[in-house]
Amino acid sequence: MTGKLDPETISRLVYGRTGAPEPDLIQGAAFGEDTAAVPIGDETLVINADPCSLAAEHVGTIAVHVACNDVAASGAHPRWLTSTILLPEADAVETLDRVTAQLDAAAREVGTTIVGGHTERSAQLERPLLAMTAMGLTDRYVATGSAEPGDRLLLTKGAGVEATGIMATDFRAELEGDVDEATIDRAADFFEWLSVVPDAEAIGPFATAMHDPTEGGVLAGLVELALAGEVRCVVSRDDILVREETAALANTLGIDPLRTFGSGALLATVPEETVGDALGAADEAGIEAAEIGRIEGVEGREAAGVEIDGALLTEVPRDDMYALWS
Repeated sequence: MTGKLDPETISRLVYGRTGAPEPDLIQGAAFGEDTAAVPIGDETLVINADPCSLAAEHVGTIAVHVACNDVAASGAHPRWLTSTILLPEADAVETLDRVTAQLDAAAREVGTTIVGGHTERSAQLERPLLAMTAMGLTDRYVATGSAEPGDRLLLTKGAGVEATGIMATDFRAELEGDVDEATIDRAADFFEWLSVVPDAEAIGPFATAMHDPTEGGVLAGLVELALAGEVRCVVSRDDILVREETAALANTLGIDPLRTFGSGALLATVPEETVGDALGAADEAGIEAAEIGRIEGVEGREAAGVEIDGALLTEVPRDDMYALWS
């Protein structure tokens, strides 16, 4: 099965095996936390590592934004990147040319520098595999698990932004004939919306917690935020924006827009009294954002999760799109 391992396995085999202790660590490996935070003088160094492999057509673009988005969602501007590029034997040079052009363009868009990495080819691969590490500095680290009861939940751009672009490119042949070409073309342009660096810079000053919903989409992001903070996210499906293009492609391919790759959207929690200011800041930055729910306190971690239309979700859902690659 493709996708993330369950929290119990990760906790047992990963979180407790982190080498020598670091007494000054601000944030280490923990469920739902996509970044580490290390003190550097008066500032905090925020670090993220992420792989990207399945979206073959735009793997370089996605890889940069996925790594940088997590740093931005922790309150830092992504400043440096390293890239590990593993190439299939077939057309290795042509693939490298395409991938590095995408990496360069996306890094320039974000304003980050690729400072090093590693490149090789492997006979075991059928498509390129990238692993990116993004780093940035901040004087205010924002964790995923810092939401407070009474906070309001905000979402920028909508559900399934990344998935929409992937569906329109990697699966165009499956869509043609059922979805008109103009809609597919507009959906392919969703790759232009993958960065949440501007979103985080606008909303971050008001946020108690932020999270970048990637694999598993908005619902997975909400579950991770809830479990990390031992709270409950209460939302309604009708309040979560699903764009026309996303809905058309997802319906044709049998995908739930709330359960598939969501890079490009930012989840944030803000105190109730600052909702207007946070939404106003997003609007001033040209970013569409909306309130989608609230945070409630719970008694014990077992009660934490996402309540959507009255149903309680306590486990991270598997991304619907994985079935398309199987």
